[in-house]
Amino acid sequence: MELTRGSGILMHVTSFPSPHGIGDLGQEAYSFIDRLAESRQKYWQLLPLNPTDPAYGNSPYLSSSAFALNSLLISPERLIEEGLLTPADFEGLTPPAAGPIDYPAVSNYKRGLFARAFARWRTSPDPGFERFCADQAAWLEDFALFIALKGHFPGQMWSEWPVDLRDRHPEALARMRTELAEAIHFEKFLQFVVQRQWFDLKRHCASRGITIIGDLPIYVDFGSSDVWSHPDRFKLDENREPYVVSGVPPDYFSATGQLWGNPIYDWDALAKDGFAWWLNRMRQNLRLFDIVRIDHFRGLIAYWEVPAEEETAINGRWVTVPTYPFFERLVAEIPNFNVIAEDLGVITDDVKEALHRFGLPGMKVLLFAFSGNPAENPYMPWRYEPNCIVYTGTHDNNTTIGWWRLDATEEEKRHLQEYLGRAVDESSVHWELIRVAMSSPARVAIIPLQDLLGVGERGRMNVPGTNTGNWEWNLGGDSMDSSCFARLAELTIQNNR
Repeated sequence: MELTRGSGILMHVTSFPSPHGIGDLGQEAYSFIDRLAESRQKYWQLLPLNPTDPAYGNSPYLSSSAFALNSLLISPERLIEEGLLTPADFEGLTPPAAGPIDYPAVSNYKRGLFARAFARWRTSPDPGFERFCADQAAWLEDFALFIALKGHFPGQMWSEWPVDLRDRHPEALARMRTELAEAIHFEKFLQFVVQRQWFDLKRHCASRGITIIGDLPIYVDFGSSDVWSHPDRFKLDENREPYVVSGVPPDYFSATGQLWGNPIYDWDALAKDGFAWWLNRMRQNLRLFDIVRIDHFRGLIAYWEVPAEEETAINGRWVTVPTYPFFERLVAEIPNFNVIAEDLGVITDDVKEALHRFGLPGMKVLLFAFSGNPAENPYMPWRYEPNCIVYTGTHDNNTTIGWWRLDATEEEKRHLQEYLGRAVDESSVHWELIRVAMSSPARVAIIPLQDLLGVGERGRMNVPGTNTGNWEWNLGGDSMDSSCFARLAELTIQNNR
């Protein structure tokens, strides 16, 4: 894929301001897209939109489904516009406090509203609902039953359910579909509504010339509908428990590596049906987004496999993937195979060869550019091949100001100032890196909204290797300062983006 020269903003939906405790697909999202267009931006990048769970730190990378969308993103205001809610429906419900997102409180509040919308909707159901259910049946049937079963067996992992349900005996599944019919119908309704609201917003993006870059986690969570529905596609033992799990070896982010703990794909099993599950997943994502970033692309060449009993990722091993048959199948079957590879970290020649063979753009991060020997650092801007995306930082980094205050070494600060040829301080460092990104050879420059607004460390989205306090940043009382967008527009014009 050849990228079109331009720039854009990284901003997750959950971070939009909202009186409901979490950003959603309502007016703030539309206003944001309008601001992008008015400031001459071409791209909007976001994090995965899949459901999140407080049990897994609310990470969008640890989801109950690789296909479903997060129903917490449904806009109550849009439900009012659609006649599914009235102001009276909000009586007796206390909205979550403003500030960092309180996911349990948001879930209780919003699902209360959604239950009222569901009751009203059932009196005059939308004919599009049946079409939606038929079109999405390949994943929706299992997902809705799975979520209903989670409610029926609270606090239990699916591997702890009665064996006939754990192992998906047809009679047991049929019995529970009857018993839990109401809960199943509710989950299908939520997916129908959130996808309808998403595609309305996507059409608005297209009308304003904004290309959406989605994010696809390479792995799925063990406690997901995907693993329960397709256990044969993962390395599980006779009790359907993982005997090896995912991670990465020691790197920039962690001296002991990262033990993600996801189940690992059984690539031999996946190959037997022509990688059908992955084909369906990629089709779904390229239906939702214009371009898809594959997180941890390295794992589709070779992955770090760690015995399940280990407490860190140190004692793992590299295992190869049938990369070329896999990607040849995807490219042949998916005409709009618009994919970006997250290729950060130590990248070997086999990864570079795969990127080149399939024409996949990679990523560059400026916060990595000023450590070590500048002449050898692969993230220095003069090294960028044009067909790549440059970021000041990503969701796994501190914000630029937070990096300067808390993380940057004196050597890194010195190298940055030598590169710029002038002194920098915390009041200006974010704009300096934005200017470097915009003027670089990279065809696409993506700026996290936190960096555009000059938000410090409290705006950090995620600290790798931790599972509390992440994914909670919400713009809230901070304004999307129009002067920042005006300055971004000037840089966009100056750098032919």
